[in-house]
Amino acid sequence: MSRTYKTTGINLKAVPLGETDRLLTILTPDLGVVRAVAPGSRKHQSKLGGRSDLFVINDCLIVKGKRLDKLVQAETLRTFPKLSQHLGRLTTSQYLAEVALLTALSDSPQGDLFYLFVEHLERLETSPQSALLAALCHGLYHLLALAGVAPEVHRCCVSQAEIVPDLLDPAWRVEFSSVSGGLVLPAASSRVKQPGERYGPAQSGPRLPLWLTAMDVALLQQLSKPDLISTLPVYPAQPNPNIAKNQEPWFRIERLLRQYAQDYFERPIRSAALVDVCFATV
Repeated sequence: MSRTYKTTGINLKAVPLGETDRLLTILTPDLGVVRAVAPGSRKHQSKLGGRSDLFVINDCLIVKGKRLDKLVQAETLRTFPKLSQHLGRLTTSQYLAEVALLTALSDSPQGDLFYLFVEHLERLETSPQSALLAALCHGLYHLLALAGVAPEVHRCCVSQAEIVPDLLDPAWRVEFSSVSGGLVLPAASSRVKQPGERYGPAQSGPRLPLWLTAMDVALLQQLSKPDLISTLPVYPAQPNPNIAKNQEPWFRIERLLRQYAQDYFERPIRSAALVDVCFATV
């Protein structure tokens, strides 16, 4: 069997190794996740230097190793230069990359995941700054859906009744339950809502019920659609909008999906902390 193989992949993670190398985690459509050393890629003027950066798509020639494979040749097919030029784009892209790796498999074709990730990377690169959180939520939901673990946002997880948010009723509420797998209508919930109980801080004990407004549910239901940014405005609209206020609903949706994903995968999404810091200062 040949000790070399060719594949096309996108760099999702790059970790310094030794004095001059990088250890790359590459998502490929035909082989799934590949981990390979890019020797000397941190040296000045290394041929693998720019080719081993994050979110670069390369045609790769890799040599199998006993412990680690080695990237010996890479020809760049595509880059996403605007991601590194804006902190918000970079942090949201790293967030999606981390979630993609949580769902990806090694030694198994991952074509759907590869092309879905690239599609949402394109959206993050081209979305206006005010829509980055919406684009992040859109990509996060689609990654969970592809893995078959997205929360149910159109029907009650208990009764299977269709959920239609009433945007004209400010008192309309529905519960979101990670344990049940999504939305639960009040009539089907065994828990009783407490006043003001929504999006509170993390609890040390059992979590309080999480109650969503009609707007929250409308945003969640939009995430399953193929196009989000062009069809969904950012709320609330104001004559002189403040970006942080405009994105407040998307902050809530992102935290909801983040907690849901962390509960499912039983591990934290470390890049999410960078998103918190980045958008808190916008």
